[in-house]
Amino acid sequence: MPEKIQALEHRQPATLLIMTSLARYRILMVICVVAIIATLLLPRIAQDPLYHQFADQGGLLSIPNAFNVLSNLLFGWVGAAGLYRLIGEKSLHIEAGIYPAYFCFFAALILIATGSAYYHWSPDNQSLSWDRLPMTIAFMSFFTILIAERISVSLARKLFPMLLAAGVASIVYWHFSELAGRGDLRPYALVQFLPILLIPLILLMFESAYNRNADLWWFLAWFLISKICELLDAEIYNWLVLVSGHSLKHITAGIGCLVFLRYLRLRRRLHQ
Repeated sequence: MPEKIQALEHRQPATLLIMTSLARYRILMVICVVAIIATLLLPRIAQDPLYHQFADQGGLLSIPNAFNVLSNLLFGWVGAAGLYRLIGEKSLHIEAGIYPAYFCFFAALILIATGSAYYHWSPDNQSLSWDRLPMTIAFMSFFTILIAERISVSLARKLFPMLLAAGVASIVYWHFSELAGRGDLRPYALVQFLPILLIPLILLMFESAYNRNADLWWFLAWFLISKICELLDAEIYNWLVLVSGHSLKHITAGIGCLVFLRYLRLRRRLHQ
């Protein structure tokens, strides 16, 4: 019976698995090239000043925009718990060859908690940079982890510094473009949304060496829920009154990170 359960968890959609490795790589490369070209062809995207006008602007105990500030605490808790289990307990099941990517992911969650709280304390373009910078580090770290675990550890090790540099550069470019009066979010949009397109394909096309693969889909589902909450900030606030969509965005994204931490702790290799 255990062998049957492992076989079911290891099974991937047959249509995608019968493709050769070269065909899978080509699909990913074509998507990357098309996304980069499309980004370059798009007109410049400036930051909308109304972005900083969140539905819930209520204060609490001298904390402005209190729930948008305090709802970041879960990121910090998951980040600290992840680093403790990674460094202290050494209880996470990871690919040792990309240890820095796991470290950067959980460290970035702590920075997200502080950076996002700082931004929501006084929302403007300058403080928004400190919100987005750690998010790009977390995005690129997670993407690196997935490449290592599904495609190649050696490839992930080579890509990791470049992915981190691209993420940081996208924020630096946007920040200085705003200061020059020609704000341009295109590079940031690319480094955020291209991995979102690629991650589900990688999960479908490449086999995992671990069980509990449904946890990764739950992680993505919570991320999707967080984006929906962000888009419906005012509508959710008008409906629930006590909490806004943006605060729920922080909470649901934090739950997704908690799901990923639990996945790293509980999963086991299918073939020893």
